[in-house]
Amino acid sequence: MSTQFTGIDAVGLPVPGQNVDTDQIIPARYLSRPRELGLAECLFHDLRFNTDGSEKPDFVLNQLPFRDARVVVGEHNFACGSSRENAVWAFHDYGFRVAIAPSFGDIFRNNCFQNGMLPIILPRETVDDLLAQLQAHPGVHVQVDLPSQTVTFPDGSQHEFEIDAFRKHCLLNGVDEISFTLEQSAQIAAFENRYGRENME
Repeated sequence: MSTQFTGIDAVGLPVPGQNVDTDQIIPARYLSRPRELGLAECLFHDLRFNTDGSEKPDFVLNQLPFRDARVVVGEHNFACGSSRENAVWAFHDYGFRVAIAPSFGDIFRNNCFQNGMLPIILPRETVDDLLAQLQAHPGVHVQVDLPSQTVTFPDGSQHEFEIDAFRKHCLLNGVDEISFTLEQSAQIAAFENRYGRENME
């Protein structure tokens, strides 16, 4: 992770349906695609495109108001299924920085944090309300403020979300677990020296 994240004000993408899994997000045949080539076109590939490569006009991401969406909103157990970090990469490469749902697949949620994407859990009825607003008024914005841990809906209502303090620190500072550990190298070295001296006495 290298980009600091403090918040976003962007179009929300409603993805209806419970248990949307990682195979729908990125089909397995694209898992061997090198990351440096980008995975944006693989996102929801079989839902977005026909076999001849043409777009399916009914799929929400192909509709003009949602093409520039950067906040994805799903239902219960969003991004469940097999363990594939590529699912987060596909969202990230397309430009998404926030996912909101009542619950996520655990592995997807953890992978989000490792790749600079913020997964937000809100009560089901709250998410249902947000989905309804996004569907009723395509192209409206969702605002997310990480420092205050709030989401502002298109209707102006504000909702708080919880996040682990360590995860919040990493996102705000653009570091992952490895980078965070390396930041503590001076303290680690001092502890090792002190520990070594104490055990030699």
